[in-house]
Amino acid sequence: MDFDLDENARELQGLAAGLLEREVTTERLEAHERSGAPYDTALWKALADAGLLGACLPEELGGAGLGAVEFAVVLREVGARVAPVPAYASLVAAMTLARHGGAERLAGFADGGSVLSVAFREPGTGLTTTARRDGDAYVLDGIKTFVPYAGQADLILVPARLVDGIGVFLVEPGQATFAPQPSATGEPLSRIGLEGVRVGADALLDAGAYGTLTGYATAGAVAIVSGVLDAALTLTTEHVKTREQFDRPLAEFQAVTMQIGDVYIAKRALDVAVWAGVWRLAVGYDDAAEVLAVAAYNACDPALKAFYTCQHLHGGLGLDVTYPLHRYFAWAKHHAHLLGGAEAQLDAIGALVA
Repeated sequence: MDFDLDENARELQGLAAGLLEREVTTERLEAHERSGAPYDTALWKALADAGLLGACLPEELGGAGLGAVEFAVVLREVGARVAPVPAYASLVAAMTLARHGGAERLAGFADGGSVLSVAFREPGTGLTTTARRDGDAYVLDGIKTFVPYAGQADLILVPARLVDGIGVFLVEPGQATFAPQPSATGEPLSRIGLEGVRVGADALLDAGAYGTLTGYATAGAVAIVSGVLDAALTLTTEHVKTREQFDRPLAEFQAVTMQIGDVYIAKRALDVAVWAGVWRLAVGYDDAAEVLAVAAYNACDPALKAFYTCQHLHGGLGLDVTYPLHRYFAWAKHHAHLLGGAEAQLDAIGALVA
């Protein structure tokens, strides 16, 4: 399998990396954290103006008509710069809407005029939120957790069980109750209560929307962790090259070399699984969910262990919340939580293989 990006993806990667490298400076991140704002609105608009929000949307919606690989390319660069924008949830929702009868809800999204969210996590395991038909409407009941930017979103995509399967419903924030939840990254997360929420029949997306939503939600999270780990490895490599102990650079100690090698192996293993998974998602292969679950397991276990190693190699500096490594670690933990953790991914792999 060829893991090299094609020309379109390479150009998009260069565009995203260049813009984020210029815009997301340490000073800007620190200023944003002090501001208490949910996200950097100027950066969100800059991503839109560069065509990065609409890159994977159909051309009739102001996009470039690209697919899952390019979706992962954008989010990987967002992760590598820990950019404080609602890109993950918004792009997952946009990809689902564009493919399953909700395209009219994306007017203005490519221009940065709206924020979207997805509510695919629940307390415990499995999907317990239900939707029952009531005349010309549906009534939703259930609880969703760790919903990103729910308070800022114009629309939230909510999966729920129907009598004959699983549907994805469009819910406006004013229809649900919200309670804030803690986040490792500082981005707003919410617990959403859906007690008798009534939505029109047109709020139900086309068949297959749940598979698309969960596929892109997994692909987006693992792509972000891939980018974050790449940035953490670069930072740690430079640190051990320049930091001295006993008048020798840390990189000259065999134990340090072996540990940084372990981090590199974890990064490469995650990268291979990420690109294999998103390519299968783009092509429509039946085993896409299985490969993405493997990538998710790597993001939740080996990759997290690699971040601990990076912290260890930095010594006390690795625990300093004002040092960039802290943000990388927080983003990795955050997205591992969104994925449900390593045990959940092992369960998913087992179910898919069986």
